[in-house]
Amino acid sequence: MAAAVETPILSCAQVLAVAQADAETAYRDLSRHRIEIRLEDDGWHIEYTFRGTGRFHVGGGPHYIIDSHTGEIVSKKYYQ
Repeated sequence: MAAAVETPILSCAQVLAVAQADAETAYRDLSRHRIEIRLEDDGWHIEYTFRGTGRFHVGGGPHYIIDSHTGEIVSKKYYQ
């Protein structure tokens, strides 16, 4: 019986490209967002946090969970 071959984990850069492509359709300019990315048991977590200055900035950024083997967006939330 042949052993199952596990798909390799995608790199940080690969999944960031997936998130970036999706996020730019909703937010257009992400230059004022800080990006945090971490690999957890359920996939890559990518969070864009607005880093505006002043006391009147509102909103946030998109948050993603991306499958670490397929690159599929498992979950996404937009905070605007």
